[in-house]
Amino acid sequence: MALKTGVSKQDIREQIWDYMESQNLADFPRPVHHRIPNFKGSYLACQNIRDLEVFARTQEVKVDPDKPLEGVRLLALQSKKTLLVPTPRLRTGLFNKITPPPGATKDILRKCATSQGVRNYSTPVGLDSRVLVDLVVVGSVAVSEKGWRIGKGEGYADLEYAMMVSMGAVSQGTPVVTIVHDCQVIDIPEALLEDHDLTVDYILTPTRVIATGCERPKPTGILWSKISREVMGKIPILRSLRYRERQAGKDVSLQDEPRHLLGTGSQQPPPLSTVRRPGDPHQPECCSGQGDDGPSNTVYIGNLPRDAQVSELKRALRELGAVPQRLTWQGPQRRAFLHYEAPTSAQQAVSCLQGLRLGATTLKVALARQQKAGDETGSCADEQYPVTRLSQTCEDVCRSGPRGT
Repeated sequence: MALKTGVSKQDIREQIWDYMESQNLADFPRPVHHRIPNFKGSYLACQNIRDLEVFARTQEVKVDPDKPLEGVRLLALQSKKTLLVPTPRLRTGLFNKITPPPGATKDILRKCATSQGVRNYSTPVGLDSRVLVDLVVVGSVAVSEKGWRIGKGEGYADLEYAMMVSMGAVSQGTPVVTIVHDCQVIDIPEALLEDHDLTVDYILTPTRVIATGCERPKPTGILWSKISREVMGKIPILRSLRYRERQAGKDVSLQDEPRHLLGTGSQQPPPLSTVRRPGDPHQPECCSGQGDDGPSNTVYIGNLPRDAQVSELKRALRELGAVPQRLTWQGPQRRAFLHYEAPTSAQQAVSCLQGLRLGATTLKVALARQQKAGDETGSCADEQYPVTRLSQTCEDVCRSGPRGT
């Protein structure tokens, strides 16, 4: 497919989308505009991954949730590989691990490979899960035989890869594969490439397997200067990674963040109310996110260091933009409970706080389960404390100040 001269990335996207629709190469869901386009023959293209030695020897494979990659997700499950799929729009973390039920039939495995499977058969993978991805499979709108790639324009694949680098889950040697229709393989002007753009090592189409031999370096981590506070507010796990990198002494300046406000925020959240209840009955180390009374608005923090101070936890919560309405501190039991206004705020906080450390200790973070009055099963009780002034939630803090990209 020949491109017009003087094109931008968006021009290329529009030409590809228009061509696939006009030639009836597109497949459900349609129209393919503003998507990683599904195409007729995508399942056949996916089968070609079996010819790659890198797929044969891989144990953990990360595959994007795009429709044309469904066949690869199925092959990974059928081959009993660990399948990781990014969480939708990175709202609640980075990865979900697809876990088929024991004795899953072929039909069940097919469901697991779909978007429904991501919802029904997956468990979140935390920042400290020591994931080591052997192979990355991404969707593309356009790609060149040199390995240069253009996505749909939202930057998620590039950002996911950079976040994996930050986590230590991938390295420069981790192969990246994309699966496209033959018409999506075009010449891409090198001038369009940017430092954060992900390149690919293999291109699979219905008729070809292309080893690109790409020598252009892949992203070496998160380029914070390319990330806006608006994006930061939408992706809680970014705040956790930024907090870690700031503690490690790295420059985490954001695209639209005034230099004099770095690390301070444009405004400080209201004082955090602390309720100390050392005599509270035993509460479990592990709490589920759903109880008899519905979703919880309380977050459980466990594995606190024995010498931890409540001021240290408060400081970390402010840094991460996860300030609750009030905090129940149970230092002798090495735990605390964060009380939020609504279950959605609590869920956002859990995402923000995954991998949180105080000193050298990684804390346990989970939604607590609400209890009916008089329930003595030992679950995390939703106790009635005096109402205090409402602090900003995780998302509010990121909107209001330079804590996010």
